[in-house]
Amino acid sequence: MSLHSEILEQPACLDRLLSSQRKNVEQIAAAIRARDIRYVFLAARGTSDNAGRYANYLWGAMNGLPLALATPSLFTYYGQPPRLKNALVVCVSQSGQSPDIVSVLQEGKRQGNLTLAITNAPDSPLAQSADFVLDVQAGPELSVAATKTYTNELLAIAMLSVALAGDAARWDKLAQVAGWAGEALKQDESIGRLAQRYRYMQQCVVLGRGYNYATAFEWALKLKELTYVEAEPYSSADFQHGPVAMVGRGFPVMAVVPAGKVFDSMMALLGHLKSNLLAELVVISNSAAALSLAESPIPIPAGVPEWLSPLVSIVPAQLFAYHLTRTKGYDENRPRTISKVTETR
Repeated sequence: MSLHSEILEQPACLDRLLSSQRKNVEQIAAAIRARDIRYVFLAARGTSDNAGRYANYLWGAMNGLPLALATPSLFTYYGQPPRLKNALVVCVSQSGQSPDIVSVLQEGKRQGNLTLAITNAPDSPLAQSADFVLDVQAGPELSVAATKTYTNELLAIAMLSVALAGDAARWDKLAQVAGWAGEALKQDESIGRLAQRYRYMQQCVVLGRGYNYATAFEWALKLKELTYVEAEPYSSADFQHGPVAMVGRGFPVMAVVPAGKVFDSMMALLGHLKSNLLAELVVISNSAAALSLAESPIPIPAGVPEWLSPLVSIVPAQLFAYHLTRTKGYDENRPRTISKVTETR
């Protein structure tokens, strides 16, 4: 099994999660509604932390749940965890092995809070410590760079949001995600050709906003760990507060710009980067107007709603990182200095 094959598996993995875990998710949602939950306290690392960024927007916008991202060092090295009251403590981890993430969940439970593990390892220490486990059902992921576990974590987060909202129409939208991901994968060869343009790229920025703030971070992470490019992720709003000064003629800017609430603000920034600063744009979007600004346009299906766009937009971003890795002559299955499971404390 290779990184490329695992990227291509994603539609089947998404279908499996949706069909196998809906009942479990609805039971978890019922348990949450039965408690006086005031906010979510979420701990994760790496790719799973980027999934947490998606939860921050989705659960806030759709479910009215504020989300606080945990600082695990307070639980381990400092031994001074914050007081958690009326929290839903959620830990997201592909392997469920990292001691610092496990410690957050255990402390949350000790303080009397409801705990949930979202993981691809239902027999892991994290899962064994939790009140509820949401198995993301991605199957074995052997490549060091996470792909299918990330998209399935996003779908698990979206399923819980829909179950909490009790909105049948949104379940219908979730059922279309695997098909949209499959459509995005059809660009495999064209993205391979496009990536050759960036063979000598050493640095870039990756922009997103709203739900796709998570996508910017995950795309940048894939570029860093596979291609060794200095890829810096930003909210398009934060980017204008200083970092935009680094952009000059030909500077590569990757952007995720689906139709939705933040589209107009993203377009205004991209127009400035293109016309005034002469940046080199790589754009993932389902808008013809956004794609027309790019030297390297990457379309996604038109019908994807903004709240689900991170599950689809990351797929061509993964392909871009994969093909760029190959173009640069690196081994995508053995990135240097990192391993599949990282056990931080």
